[in-house]
Amino acid sequence: MRSVFPGRCPLCDHDIEYRYQTETIPHFSDVLIISSSCPCGFHYCDTLLISGGEPARWQLRVSSPQDLSIRVVRGSSGIIEIPDLGVRIDPGPACEAFISNVEGILLRVSQVVEQLLPGLEGSEKENAVAFLDRIGEVREGMVPVTLVIEDPCGNSAIVSEKAEKIPLPPEET
Repeated sequence: MRSVFPGRCPLCDHDIEYRYQTETIPHFSDVLIISSSCPCGFHYCDTLLISGGEPARWQLRVSSPQDLSIRVVRGSSGIIEIPDLGVRIDPGPACEAFISNVEGILLRVSQVVEQLLPGLEGSEKENAVAFLDRIGEVREGMVPVTLVIEDPCGNSAIVSEKAEKIPLPPEET
Protein backbone atom coordinates (compact mmCIF):
# COMPACT_ATOMS: atom_id res chain seq x y z
CA MET A 1 0.00 0.00 0.00
CA ARG A 2 1.28 3.48 -0.84
CA SER A 3 0.07 6.78 0.61
CA VAL A 4 1.25 10.31 -0.08
CA PHE A 5 0.79 13.24 2.30
CA PRO A 6 1.63 16.90 1.75
CA GLY A 7 4.06 18.59 4.08
CA ARG A 8 6.70 21.26 4.40
CA CYS A 9 10.44 20.90 3.89
CA PRO A 10 12.18 21.35 7.25
CA LEU A 11 15.09 23.14 5.51
CA CYS A 12 13.47 25.62 3.11
CA ASP A 13 9.72 25.43 3.99
CA HIS A 14 8.86 24.42 0.40
CA ASP A 15 5.79 22.22 -0.21
CA ILE A 16 6.86 18.57 -0.53
CA GLU A 17 5.30 15.12 -0.41
CA TYR A 18 5.94 12.48 2.25
CA ARG A 19 5.54 8.98 0.87
CA TYR A 20 4.55 6.05 3.07
CA GLN A 21 4.74 2.59 1.51
CA THR A 22 4.40 -0.86 3.02
CA GLU A 23 6.41 -3.78 1.66
CA THR A 24 6.39 -7.43 2.60
CA ILE A 25 9.81 -9.02 2.94
CA PRO A 26 9.39 -12.80 2.58
CA HIS A 27 10.22 -14.83 5.70
CA PHE A 28 10.69 -11.67 7.72
CA SER A 29 8.13 -8.93 8.31
CA ASP A 30 6.13 -6.17 6.77
CA VAL A 31 8.01 -2.87 6.73
CA LEU A 32 6.89 0.72 6.38
CA ILE A 33 9.15 2.85 4.18
CA ILE A 34 8.90 6.60 4.73
CA SER A 35 10.59 8.89 2.23
CA SER A 36 10.63 12.48 1.05
CA SER A 37 12.87 14.81 -0.91
CA CYS A 38 12.99 18.46 -1.87
CA PRO A 39 14.72 20.36 -4.70
CA CYS A 40 16.76 22.21 -2.03
CA GLY A 41 18.63 18.97 -1.31
CA PHE A 42 16.68 17.73 1.71
CA HIS A 43 16.18 13.97 1.64
CA TYR A 44 14.62 11.68 4.22
CA CYS A 45 14.21 7.91 4.24
CA ASP A 46 13.47 5.47 7.05
CA THR A 47 12.15 1.95 7.49
CA LEU A 48 10.11 0.68 10.40
CA LEU A 49 9.07 -2.86 11.16
CA ILE A 50 5.30 -2.91 11.28
CA SER A 51 5.28 -5.94 13.56
CA GLY A 52 7.34 -4.11 16.19
CA GLY A 53 10.86 -5.39 16.30
CA GLU A 54 12.79 -6.19 19.44
CA PRO A 55 16.25 -4.77 20.17
CA ALA A 56 18.69 -7.22 18.62
CA ARG A 57 22.16 -7.91 17.27
CA TRP A 58 22.23 -9.80 13.97
CA GLN A 59 25.35 -11.67 12.89
CA LEU A 60 26.11 -13.33 9.56
CA ARG A 61 29.27 -15.14 8.50
CA VAL A 62 29.82 -14.17 4.86
CA SER A 63 31.90 -16.95 3.34
CA SER A 64 30.80 -17.37 -0.28
CA PRO A 65 29.70 -15.26 -3.24
CA GLN A 66 26.15 -16.60 -2.70
CA ASP A 67 26.06 -14.89 0.71
CA LEU A 68 26.37 -11.52 -1.02
CA SER A 69 22.72 -11.71 -2.09
CA ILE A 70 21.39 -12.07 1.47
CA ARG A 71 18.94 -9.27 2.23
CA VAL A 72 19.85 -6.64 4.80
CA VAL A 73 17.39 -4.20 6.39
CA ARG A 74 19.05 -1.33 8.23
CA GLY A 75 16.81 0.98 10.23
CA SER A 76 17.93 4.52 11.03
CA SER A 77 19.11 3.40 14.48
CA GLY A 78 21.12 0.40 13.20
CA ILE A 79 24.88 0.10 13.71
CA ILE A 80 26.71 -1.83 10.98
CA GLU A 81 30.00 -3.56 11.74
CA ILE A 82 32.38 -5.74 9.78
CA PRO A 83 34.96 -6.38 12.52
CA ASP A 84 37.27 -8.40 10.22
CA LEU A 85 37.72 -5.26 8.08
CA GLY A 86 37.71 -2.74 10.93
CA VAL A 87 34.45 -1.22 9.66
CA ARG A 88 31.90 0.37 11.97
CA ILE A 89 29.10 2.62 10.72
CA ASP A 90 27.26 4.42 13.50
CA PRO A 91 23.95 6.17 12.84
CA GLY A 92 24.08 9.94 12.94
CA PRO A 93 21.37 12.60 13.02
CA ALA A 94 20.89 12.38 9.22
CA CYS A 95 21.13 8.57 9.09
CA GLU A 96 18.93 6.97 6.47
CA ALA A 97 17.44 3.53 6.59
CA PHE A 98 17.75 1.21 3.61
CA ILE A 99 17.00 -2.23 2.31
CA SER A 100 19.89 -3.80 0.42
CA ASN A 101 21.97 -6.97 0.46
CA VAL A 102 25.42 -7.88 1.78
CA GLU A 103 27.05 -6.84 -1.50
CA GLY A 104 25.30 -3.46 -1.28
CA ILE A 105 26.83 -2.89 2.17
CA LEU A 106 30.30 -3.72 0.82
CA LEU A 107 29.75 -1.39 -2.15
CA ARG A 108 28.71 1.48 0.15
CA VAL A 109 31.89 1.04 2.20
CA SER A 110 34.00 0.86 -0.99
CA GLN A 111 32.42 4.03 -2.37
CA VAL A 112 33.30 6.00 0.75
CA VAL A 113 36.94 4.87 0.59
CA GLU A 114 37.09 5.59 -3.18
CA GLN A 115 35.83 9.14 -2.53
CA LEU A 116 38.67 9.66 -0.05
CA LEU A 117 41.41 8.26 -2.32
CA PRO A 118 42.20 11.47 -4.28
CA GLY A 119 43.03 13.30 -1.04
CA LEU A 120 45.32 10.59 0.35
CA GLU A 121 49.05 10.25 -0.11
CA GLY A 122 51.81 7.79 0.75
CA SER A 123 51.03 5.02 3.20
CA GLU A 124 47.45 6.25 3.75
CA LYS A 125 46.74 5.82 0.05
CA GLU A 126 48.46 2.40 0.01
CA ASN A 127 46.35 1.28 2.99
CA ALA A 128 43.15 2.47 1.32
CA VAL A 129 43.99 0.61 -1.91
CA ALA A 130 44.82 -2.54 0.10
CA PHE A 131 41.49 -2.17 1.92
CA LEU A 132 39.60 -1.95 -1.38
CA ASP A 133 41.48 -5.05 -2.60
CA ARG A 134 40.41 -6.89 0.57
CA ILE A 135 36.77 -5.96 -0.02
CA GLY A 136 37.18 -7.37 -3.56
CA GLU A 137 38.46 -10.63 -2.06
CA VAL A 138 35.42 -10.77 0.23
CA ARG A 139 33.14 -10.28 -2.77
CA GLU A 140 34.90 -13.13 -4.59
CA GLY A 141 34.45 -15.46 -1.60
CA MET A 142 38.21 -15.65 -0.93
CA VAL A 143 38.10 -13.93 2.48
CA PRO A 144 35.29 -14.68 4.95
CA VAL A 145 34.01 -11.88 7.19
CA THR A 146 31.28 -11.41 9.76
CA LEU A 147 28.58 -8.79 9.19
CA VAL A 148 26.95 -7.46 12.37
CA ILE A 149 23.94 -5.17 12.62
CA GLU A 150 22.89 -4.00 16.05
CA ASP A 151 19.68 -2.04 16.49
CA PRO A 152 18.37 -0.94 19.89
CA CYS A 153 15.03 -0.05 18.26
CA GLY A 154 14.64 -3.41 16.53
CA ASN A 155 14.16 -1.98 13.03
CA SER A 156 17.13 -3.75 11.41
CA ALA A 157 17.69 -7.36 10.37
CA ILE A 158 19.66 -9.77 8.23
CA VAL A 159 17.08 -11.91 6.43
CA SER A 160 18.63 -15.37 6.19
CA GLU A 161 18.51 -18.70 7.95
CA LYS A 162 22.32 -18.36 8.19
CA ALA A 163 21.97 -15.19 10.28
CA GLU A 164 21.98 -15.36 14.04
CA LYS A 165 19.65 -13.07 15.99
CA ILE A 166 20.84 -12.23 19.51
CA PRO A 167 18.43 -10.25 21.72
CA LEU A 168 20.02 -7.20 23.30
CA PRO A 169 19.91 -7.06 27.09
CA PRO A 170 17.84 -4.14 28.47
CA GLU A 171 20.98 -2.30 29.67
CA GLU A 172 22.29 -2.13 26.07
CA THR A 173 19.13 -0.52 24.68
